[in-house]
Amino acid sequence: MSGLAQSANLAIFLHSGDYDRLHQGLSAAAAGAALGRRVEVYFFWWALERLLTDRLDEPDFPDREEVASRFEARGLPTLRALLGHLRASGQVSLVGCTGSLAALGLTAADAEGRVDTLLGWTAILARTAGVTDRFYL
Repeated sequence: MSGLAQSANLAIFLHSGDYDRLHQGLSAAAAGAALGRRVEVYFFWWALERLLTDRLDEPDFPDREEVASRFEARGLPTLRALLGHLRASGQVSLVGCTGSLAALGLTAADAEGRVDTLLGWTAILARTAGVTDRFYL
């Protein structure tokens, strides 16, 4: 896994594996990329698990089936589609947390091809020092 070429000026921290939170975070990353900003998206715990277990296609909103049906009827992009757009932009790097990876019982091999790099908190804090646009979902 490669390091990131340059510092981001937008950092998005995704912890929850809830579809709506991931969609919101990836949408914010897409908006930043569309504005020409370098974006780093950090995946922790349940967000990392959802990414690495490839649960990216079906919107699931517990107890809100009407939202899921409207979501699909309106042709809103899936998490997979958003991730594809982010990768194609060349402006976004996906980072997995090594501590979360270990806590989930997963390995670097499980993350291969799904994130650009794996980092621990020390490196994450160093990378995001001074980034004023940070979002935590």
